[in-house]
Amino acid sequence: MKYLFGFIVGTLFGAALCLAGLYHNPFADARGAAAIAISDQLLGEFSFPAVAAESIAFTNDGESTPAPHPAGIAELWEPAISRTRVLVTVMTERGEPAGIGVKFSSDSEATRLLRSEALVDSAWHVYLPGRGTFFVDQTENLWGYLRDVVIPARWSSADSWRGTWFGIVTAGPNALRTARLVGGSGRFADLDAEAVETWNARAYSTQQGPVAMQGSLMIALPGPPPVGLSQ
Repeated sequence: MKYLFGFIVGTLFGAALCLAGLYHNPFADARGAAAIAISDQLLGEFSFPAVAAESIAFTNDGESTPAPHPAGIAELWEPAISRTRVLVTVMTERGEPAGIGVKFSSDSEATRLLRSEALVDSAWHVYLPGRGTFFVDQTENLWGYLRDVVIPARWSSADSWRGTWFGIVTAGPNALRTARLVGGSGRFADLDAEAVETWNARAYSTQQGPVAMQGSLMIALPGPPPVGLSQ
C-alpha cells in the first residue's frame, strides 16, 4: 500500500513540475521576440479594436467566448467550421478610419502546448477605399496571451484580469516568424511584403472575453516603399 501511495504522490508531483515548467517556460517569449525583426522600413500601421462588441461584426460557434456580435448574426456551428471565428472591423491609421478589415481565424492542428505553442491559422482581407486591397496569411501563437491574461483571469476570484499586456502574436509562416502579405489591387497590386500583428490588452473577463484590447497590423518591406503606398 505504501508503494502505491508513493507512486501516486510521485506522479502528482511530477505532473505539477511539468505544468509549472510549461507555464513558466523561459524560451517561449524568446521565440516570439524574433518576429519584430521584419524590416527597417515600416510602411503602415493599422489599428483595430480587438473587442467583439466594438467591431462591426463578430461570430463563432455561438457557445465560445466572446459571444457573437451583433445579436442575431449567423453562427458557425457546423462541424467543419465550428472552430473558426470571423471578425469584421474598422481599420484606423494615425487615429483616423482608413478601411475595413475581415479576419478569419481557425484553431491549428499543429498546436503543441508542451512546446508553448497555442497556434491559430488566420487570414486578413483589408480594403482601404481609394488605395486598394491586400491579404495577410498568418500563423499566430497565442500562448503568451493565454498564459499572462486568460489563465490568470480564470484563476482570479473575480473571474477577470486587469493590467497591461503587449505581445506579438504573429509566428509565421515566414522564416523570420512574420506573416506573408500579398497585394490585391490599387497601390498594393503585386506587392509581396511582410506583416506582424500585435495585441495590447488591458482587461479580460472569463464571461465576455476581451473587455479592453487593441490590435495592430504592421506592414513592412525589406526595401524602400513604392511611391505613394504609405498614403
